[in-house]
Amino acid sequence: MDDLKTRILALQKISAGLEPSSDQRDTYFQKVNDYSNSFLNGLSTFGTYSPEKPRREAFAFGEKLKPMEEILKIFAEEVAAKGIKPASGGYMGYIPGGGIYASALGDYLADITNEYAGMSFASPGAVAIEHELLNWMKSLFGFPESAVGNLTSGGSIANLIALTSARDKHKIKGARIEKSVVYLSPQLHHCNLKALRIIGLEDVIIRELELDEGSRIVADDLEQKLEADKAAGLNPFLLIASAGTTDTGAMDPLNELADIAQTNNLWYHVDAAYGGFFILSEERKHLFKGIEKADSLAVDPHKGLFLPFGLGAVLVKDREAVFHSHHHSANYMQDAVKNVDLVDPADVSPELTKHFRAMRLWLPLQLHGTKPFVACLEEKLLLTTYFRKRLKEKGFALGPEPDLSVSYFWWPFSENETDFNKKLLEEIHKDGTVFFSSTNINGRFVIRMALLAFRTKIGQVDKAVELLDEARIRLLGRL
Repeated sequence: MDDLKTRILALQKISAGLEPSSDQRDTYFQKVNDYSNSFLNGLSTFGTYSPEKPRREAFAFGEKLKPMEEILKIFAEEVAAKGIKPASGGYMGYIPGGGIYASALGDYLADITNEYAGMSFASPGAVAIEHELLNWMKSLFGFPESAVGNLTSGGSIANLIALTSARDKHKIKGARIEKSVVYLSPQLHHCNLKALRIIGLEDVIIRELELDEGSRIVADDLEQKLEADKAAGLNPFLLIASAGTTDTGAMDPLNELADIAQTNNLWYHVDAAYGGFFILSEERKHLFKGIEKADSLAVDPHKGLFLPFGLGAVLVKDREAVFHSHHHSANYMQDAVKNVDLVDPADVSPELTKHFRAMRLWLPLQLHGTKPFVACLEEKLLLTTYFRKRLKEKGFALGPEPDLSVSYFWWPFSENETDFNKKLLEEIHKDGTVFFSSTNINGRFVIRMALLAFRTKIGQVDKAVELLDEARIRLLGRL
């Protein structure tokens, strides 16, 4: 027994290294805070994209300990300085919105306290905060209080939960799978197609619907395809619409599609991951008419509310459909299921291990209110219009007027348009001051602009236009 105690005490001495003293914590925190301020204050001068690859050997670790200064130096040089920088105001290529500072404080508190947010029994406060945020979203989108929801890691899991619920509600299994039909836009985010495969519906029939010139679903085409599929003895069960497509930011005709879905007994899911929070803008609110009729929707606060990566949300009206796949019990959890006042997040998600991710939204809303978020969204809509006008003045060709803050453009070069615009994008990437992406629309290679980073201001837009024009002139001069 004495020998056992001696061994335990020896290990206790070594393991104490995981519990720094108050003074050590202050030192660590001060150094991290100094780096954070340096990073944020220097964002305007760092550039937005670097194609340089990190040195893999810099990340090696072993028994030799490194001081915090060295660790932060490695992080700054090999992580923060390489690749795309979503925290930058020059980030105009993809959707996520930048990562507001207050969210980092929320994550810090969540990590320090290590609250388990999967079950109310473990942390009633954490679960109550999640429900408070979900109830706010229900009111925004016109969903009933009886709907269930979950704060997820992002749109992929949010859409997965919704589509699993649709599958179970309509009992799509066994021999029914190959005769069941899903209707969607060819511009629907690919995570929905991944979700269908993951939940065992790889062999369903996928009907891609026609789009109008603004890349929105044509409702008449949906009706025609539904009629033909029913006549052929097939089983239509799911319609997925977008409130802001990733390619072009298009808003599908949500109200018209909702009525068709209801008439034909389809589960109606709206992927609003990118565009959902534009419902807060008075100028765009009308585009969301009909979203309240959806059976489920996915929306990403880490996009439209400018949070760091890692916070999506799903709302579903039919709680029994959600519970069918996600609720389960185990003997060792028997204490946790007593006297539950709120729906446990673990019962409406594949996740049992649940990070207290609600803090990254709840704390900023408490600190700032909603007005700065709304103003930032409306600013991005106006900046999109401004950007397009500046590009048109320079002679660039533009896609249709966007519904939200994603648009596309190209230089109309008669000899080899695709090759010229690819080289134009490469020139921008070499410079690294701003970052754009590309996509293909109706067979045409185009440069895609997505204005949603909260630090993107009119100065960055002006700079982006200058860089594009200068790169265009250089390329033309080489021909």
